[in-house]
Amino acid sequence: MATPLGARGTAQRPTTRPQVLIGARVVLPTGTVPDGRVTIDGTKIAAEAPHGDVLDVTGHWLVPGFVDLHNHGGGGASFSGTAEDVLKAIHTHRLHGTTTLVASTVTDEMDFLVRQAGLLSELAEQGDLAGIHFEGPFISPCRKGAHSEALLRDPDPAQVRKLIDAARGRASMVTLATELPGGLDSVRLLAEHGVIAAVGHTDATYEQTVQAIEAGATVATHLFNAMPPLGHRSPGPIAALLEDERVTVELINDGTHLHPAALELAFRHAGPGRVAFITDAMDAAGIGDGRYLLGPLEVEVSEGVARLVEGGSIAGSTLTQDRAFQRAVTIDRLPVEDVVAALSANPARLLGLDDRVGSLEPGKDADLVLLDENFELKGVMRKGDWVVDPQLA
Repeated sequence: MATPLGARGTAQRPTTRPQVLIGARVVLPTGTVPDGRVTIDGTKIAAEAPHGDVLDVTGHWLVPGFVDLHNHGGGGASFSGTAEDVLKAIHTHRLHGTTTLVASTVTDEMDFLVRQAGLLSELAEQGDLAGIHFEGPFISPCRKGAHSEALLRDPDPAQVRKLIDAARGRASMVTLATELPGGLDSVRLLAEHGVIAAVGHTDATYEQTVQAIEAGATVATHLFNAMPPLGHRSPGPIAALLEDERVTVELINDGTHLHPAALELAFRHAGPGRVAFITDAMDAAGIGDGRYLLGPLEVEVSEGVARLVEGGSIAGSTLTQDRAFQRAVTIDRLPVEDVVAALSANPARLLGLDDRVGSLEPGKDADLVLLDENFELKGVMRKGDWVVDPQLA
């Protein structure tokens, strides 16, 4: 069962003695150790601890905590809400193994986004979030998806800079339609400030996308979705993003956003080192069907699929990363090590956090997920504290 919420909405359980987890198949950067051992001392993974409390997790998998680059909310709350809403959404995803999370906003009035950036940056400073991702308003009306067209605008570098400044050093990524006026200059601005420029919600050609990559864009926002399809005469952004080794491609592996063949194409062409699984989750993640808001737009969730009430466009997902993991291994038949890279190591490296999270190595944060032989989640640890107690029966 989950541990009680602390004062700020996160699980609190001080660790007084080292913990030693034995017997699991442990996925390390060098491969899977069949009868592995992971030692936790305080908040960190340790090389050894001779007097730790031993927990036998034989028959299970131990993998790094998941790192989600692109997430709008969950548990009935969104990252466009109050601090209480944000903490609720964070905790919801921690219960599903996401121990490092970037909060994504959706298109809204600039004044609102500036204020929300201030709130989210405070929570990032406290360690609750890994950063902020601005998805919109600098996107194409032709590929707007679940964003309000009335609030879209061209990526004027001055306006992009306004959001970066409001985030007080906590802006991780901005999604742009780089073909719009100001797009390439905004990409250069983001690169200069150490913020990821992501190509997404775009109607760009192949050639325009190559220009954006040359200017400094390094991420494809939910590849295949909200961009022109791959064509044999007009290959569009998909081909440019897949072929360039500097680009990490986001994939939403929920069985709705992508056909399995498209997911396989991305993995085969980009390779397992350039894929990052994301949720693109909205409020309904971890809750269920019903009516919700995504920014100013109303969303109907039916059988786990979120669509705009007006127009019917897919509106984010209800995905959690434990489900993405299980699907990738059991349905898509991807190697466990490649899935761990897509859920943990690759996004951690992209965010510049791979010295702290993303793999089970001594000196890194004790963030881990315990899975049974069917890849069902059976425990979550964050910084040495069990967010979800091990379920070994």
